[in-house]
Amino acid sequence: MSTINTPPAYKQAPWRRQLQIIGAFMLVLVIVATIAGLYLSISGRAAAAGRRIQQLEMRAKTLNLEINDLRTHLALISSSISLNDRIDSLNMQTLDPHSAVYLEVPGYSPDLRKEIDRDPEPEAPKATLLPEYTRSLWDWLREKIWTINPNPLQDANEVLP
Repeated sequence: MSTINTPPAYKQAPWRRQLQIIGAFMLVLVIVATIAGLYLSISGRAAAAGRRIQQLEMRAKTLNLEINDLRTHLALISSSISLNDRIDSLNMQTLDPHSAVYLEVPGYSPDLRKEIDRDPEPEAPKATLLPEYTRSLWDWLREKIWTINPNPLQDANEVLP
């Protein structure tokens, strides 16, 4: 048995080998560039959303400060000292409730005014869940498997094979 070094039956040309290496390198480069671009896109969107959230929080703080200023102003103008000053500036007189003359108006009921003054609060819609979503797996198994049902089309929503 002799060992003769035989050249391989097919040997690639050096330029083909170089093209394969360059192609593999370019494939890796394209994949890395795609991942980097995707990462930058997602990071940009997240940064924009974060900035928008900051702007909305600043707007909420500004509105809360404005609401507090308006409440303070309302408390100031509805204080007794401020009301007495306004009465004096308008040349009005304060009356003693015991010496005032009250008129009775036929058909007027003070209870009606209380009902009108009271604004009904809107009711929050209550979440209603279908029984399919509220029963447990055990109940479903007991209903479907262990109960003999002579009428298989009992549930109109259920599709049978």
